Amino acid sequence: MTHTRRRSPRSRALAPSAALVVLAVAGCSSGGAQPSVAVPTPPSEAAGYCGELHKELPETVAGLERSDPSPDSDLTAGWGDGAIVLRCGVPRPAKMDDSQSKAVDADGVNWLLEQRDDAGPRFTTTYRKAYVEVTLGIEYAHDITPLSAFAVPVRKTVPDSL
Repeated sequence: MTHTRRRSPRSRALAPSAALVVLAVAGCSSGGAQPSVAVPTPPSEAAGYCGELHKELPETVAGLERSDPSPDSDLTAGWGDGAIVLRCGVPRPAKMDDSQSKAVDADGVNWLLEQRDDAGPRFTTTYRKAYVEVTLGIEYAHDITPLSAFAVPVRKTVPDSL
């Protein structure tokens, strides 16, 4: 008679959880690597504006030093090891079609505001020939001050679309 050992349902349920914990801890460890950010794939005209914007971005924002995410790209930039992340050439957010969506003006640049669960806000420029997205860490949940640092570079390099 062959005896097969059956796993209890409980042990099977714990295995994926343990794997998730390991991944979460690995993702949160500070091994000196910059956070990884998805690089947009804009049309060539928008990519050109984004390249010019990249050259004009400040070295510090809200007192945080520039620390660009990986992979290295002219379409992404960061400050404070991911506390503030900029991506240029992102697709037009669907939320822009919602007449109830909220927007803010920061020194002459209009931004769509999207509140994110368990994260800080995301802002995307409106009325520009390339969409520029800025995500802020949870510490900026009620503070749009960092957007001011992007106003002059955006106005200078990404033309109005109106």
